[in-house]
Amino acid sequence: MVRSVRRCESASDGANGARRATVGATVRTVAAIGVATILVAPSHALSDPRTLAPSNLLSHSRTLAPSDAPSHRRTLRTIAPLAPSDAPSQRRTLAPLAPLKFDSSRAWEHLRRQVAIGPRPAGSAPLAECRRYILSELKAAGIAAREQPFDAMTPIGTIKMANVIATIPGRRTDRIALATHYDSKLFREFRFVGASDGASSTAAVLELGRVLKARQNDYTIELLFLDGEEAVNTDWHDPDNTYGSRYYVRAARQAGTLAGLKALVLLDMIGDRNLDIRRDSNSTPWLTDLVWASAAKLGYGTGFVPANMAVEDDHLPFLAAAVPAVDIIDLDYPQWHTAEDDLDHVSARSLQMVGDVVLDALPQIEKQLAGTGTRGRGN
Repeated sequence: MVRSVRRCESASDGANGARRATVGATVRTVAAIGVATILVAPSHALSDPRTLAPSNLLSHSRTLAPSDAPSHRRTLRTIAPLAPSDAPSQRRTLAPLAPLKFDSSRAWEHLRRQVAIGPRPAGSAPLAECRRYILSELKAAGIAAREQPFDAMTPIGTIKMANVIATIPGRRTDRIALATHYDSKLFREFRFVGASDGASSTAAVLELGRVLKARQNDYTIELLFLDGEEAVNTDWHDPDNTYGSRYYVRAARQAGTLAGLKALVLLDMIGDRNLDIRRDSNSTPWLTDLVWASAAKLGYGTGFVPANMAVEDDHLPFLAAAVPAVDIIDLDYPQWHTAEDDLDHVSARSLQMVGDVVLDALPQIEKQLAGTGTRGRGN
């Protein structure tokens, strides 16, 4: 959960890929009376990192890593004499690449599994179980991931927390981060499972990781699952919030890796059945413009509205460190921080909309970064 300047005083307020080319054919021409025999020895198809993972629904909790496409073998054949050199050549063209496909049914299963765990406040055993689930799904997708543990000083004492950082290598070592918080807010008065507030964005980032693993990314993609976004106390007061994002930025600065983080796209509370995402005035303008342009192009204008509001969320520590960031969040959600933030009030359709928009905006973000080489708040 986050705080909005407008409303937050209380809780009530895909797999086609490029066709594998057949290479390495060994050709021997055997002289015969008017006949040439060509022997073609098949070679192993080159692995294509752009091959999309299958989009079939999950039948259980573990997402299976995509399997290699079957090889196409050529058999020994005899053909007529070779055509003269001036004969027109017949070229084989490669099939066009299929668009990247976000599968909301997979994302919904990730959301459902988190909600089934129950309340997941920072430092709790259920959140540790959720973290193990995230790590297992990343492993199944073939994505390298690690935990980033730390001790957070909170109003109720020290709490052991841990971010999860996953990396999908790209052509460049510079990084674009897709981020979410995966903790749910601590409430003692009622059972809070955070279907939209925490689970929805975590589900979307997991599914985005599966899709982007099959893409030839220009920049390295970093998936951030941040702990401790929620305030421990009932109300949001600094510094009782954004523990994981603040620790990540501090650790990256100390390690000298922060400069390689060129942009951050933060997802939060994106499961609302009646999606109403407004432009966050704290976010970097050019990133916000690209995201909303993609939403308009895809026909999602009803879910990404042009109205502005100021939001305090996990992107603020990154902005303070001069990392361009955009927060994609629906705060117009009556069930926010209530017992009704459950499966009945979230929708796979909303996850699909946000997933589609992020995938469409990502190439534009890459072009912007590669074309300008700029980074910094407001650039």
